[in-house]
Amino acid sequence: MDFFSIALAAGAGVLGGAMNALAGGGTFATLPALIALGLPANIANATSNVALLPGAGTSAWAYRDELAPVAGLSVRLLAAITFAFGLVGSLLLVLTPTAVFDLLIPWLLLFAFAVMVFGKSAADWLHARVTIGRPTLLITQAFLGIYGGYFGGGVGLITTAVYGLLANIRPRELFAIRTLMLAVANFAAAFIFIGFAMVWWWACLPMLIGSILGGWLGAVIGKKLSPGMVRAWTLLVTGATTLVFFVRAYGG
Repeated sequence: MDFFSIALAAGAGVLGGAMNALAGGGTFATLPALIALGLPANIANATSNVALLPGAGTSAWAYRDELAPVAGLSVRLLAAITFAFGLVGSLLLVLTPTAVFDLLIPWLLLFAFAVMVFGKSAADWLHARVTIGRPTLLITQAFLGIYGGYFGGGVGLITTAVYGLLANIRPRELFAIRTLMLAVANFAAAFIFIGFAMVWWWACLPMLIGSILGGWLGAVIGKKLSPGMVRAWTLLVTGATTLVFFVRAYGG
């Protein structure tokens, strides 16, 4: 543990917290930094999850006045589902061997990236043809909780795309609810990851402090930036990170 390691962890926390507040995808900034510092992939994921929790909470608080039901479903109901299934997802990570998780990470990142790229087009196509009911949204929320607890990378992006797909809500209207669901999933997973000693605190604490600052800054900036600028920045970071992890896992 040296100054460079602390600075890298804190800087990644600021960037990750800001990304989560703007469009999601904060793990795309924090996970590579932690792996670069020498943490095994599953430990890095758990540490990143806990480190980003306060930043997600800060952002959720900043957006609290914008919270509203989704397709008639209350915020409390969606949060309860996310928390319960976030516990399930985080337990699955505990049971996943590090070597297996190393191979899964690039595909999880690619999934999040694809959702970001094609989510709006898919939503427009679907809503021109069918109407989605509340039961489908409830089931999907459970899967979002599992994904958020297991990995968390891009869960904010995926939530934005899913809500657009199933409830026909535009991204800017989802800042508040998406950020809250991210914080709830992280909160549920933190119980499991801390309980199973999967968090390396020397890296987590500076990143946690950085994420608080980044979460607040991102929420402030997010109220001023255009959706196009937020999307372009997020695509750049997520695309580059996905490529790096594919090279790392399968580059030989």
